[in-house]
Amino acid sequence: MSEETQEQEKSDKLPKKEEEKVETKSDATNEKAEASKTEAKDEKKAEAEDEKKADKPEPKKADAKVEEKKADAKFEEKSDDAPAKKKTKKTHESAVKINKVTKRFGDKLAVDELTLNIRAGWIYGLIGPNGAGKTTTFSMLAGYLQPTYGEVEILGFAADKVDELRGRLGVLPQDALLPPLDKVGEFLIHLARLQDIPATKAIGAARDVLRDVGGLDWWDLRCSTLSHGMAKRVALAQALLGEPEVVLLDEPTAGLDPRVAYEVRQLVKSLKGKCTIIISSHNLQELEEVCDAAAILDHGKLVASGTIGELTAASEEVHVKIGRAAKPAAGGPMRTSPGVPMDSIRAIPGVTRIEYDEDTRDLGIFFDRKVTDAEGVIGHALWALLNAQVRISSVTKGRGLEARVMDLTDE
Repeated sequence: MSEETQEQEKSDKLPKKEEEKVETKSDATNEKAEASKTEAKDEKKAEAEDEKKADKPEPKKADAKVEEKKADAKFEEKSDDAPAKKKTKKTHESAVKINKVTKRFGDKLAVDELTLNIRAGWIYGLIGPNGAGKTTTFSMLAGYLQPTYGEVEILGFAADKVDELRGRLGVLPQDALLPPLDKVGEFLIHLARLQDIPATKAIGAARDVLRDVGGLDWWDLRCSTLSHGMAKRVALAQALLGEPEVVLLDEPTAGLDPRVAYEVRQLVKSLKGKCTIIISSHNLQELEEVCDAAAILDHGKLVASGTIGELTAASEEVHVKIGRAAKPAAGGPMRTSPGVPMDSIRAIPGVTRIEYDEDTRDLGIFFDRKVTDAEGVIGHALWALLNAQVRISSVTKGRGLEARVMDLTDE
């Protein structure tokens, strides 16, 4: 091949490469332009979406704020209703335990090795003559006094654990004094707040207990203007504030007229099973009526304890009061009272012995409760007495709490 032909071929090839390069460069430029256009469109779309998001509140954040508010509200509710102790009450088989408690005031022995176990939900009486140790025992239960020896527990806590027992223990002292310048409503609301009852519920709680004792009309009266009986009922109302689990009542009906005393007894009986109530009182008939069980103290010692039925021997003896002979008709002969059919009564199944006091006309029938019960004995005894034409004045199961206390104490 000639040199000219070779040169021609080289020259033909050179422009093609340059053209290829130019085409490649232009293609690349076009691709970049397209890419930049696409990116610009994407950016515009993103900006538009961002603007829409900016115009509309973010649902998640809004929801979060709502949830935060709800949570705050719930927390405030919980903190305001804060006596969580009331909502999570622990059940105790024994609400009060007194274990070998001794209390001395110098050389004077007021309480001597006292042990009691008071079941939750019971109404329990503290009985005894003056100087028996009732008030001292009551004061140790309330946390006013510390025992010299021994332990006192309320709901599983030592009686002086104020914070643990706040709102769970109510106390009516015998000679409670009310603040003279306070209005009744203000006084009860203040005590309700001290017991951790929330402010929103304190007024309602105060009104409820004042209504229970029949004193709602005294809400705006100053305590100094109340009579003794009215003040006693306001003091009782404060002991019942917040539905405490244990309530201590020292002479709750002392100084009250018969009608109000009856209403207070009905109120106490209505609380049976809802809380544990310990009552110290000299009114033995009242205690026999309202109490499930009791302890009899004398000279600081426990002389007897048990259910009212056990203390009065209601399940072991029956007493029949024999009536006097009927008055004779005008001008008629004097009638003699027929004799008590002792043999017929001794023959009643389960009867172990009988006693008859001619002066008091009291017929005591004692029986074995494993063989029979009081109702069975009463039925047979009344049948025998009526057949013998003996007049009957009254029938009682047991001797009565008053008679039992008189037997067991020196006074």
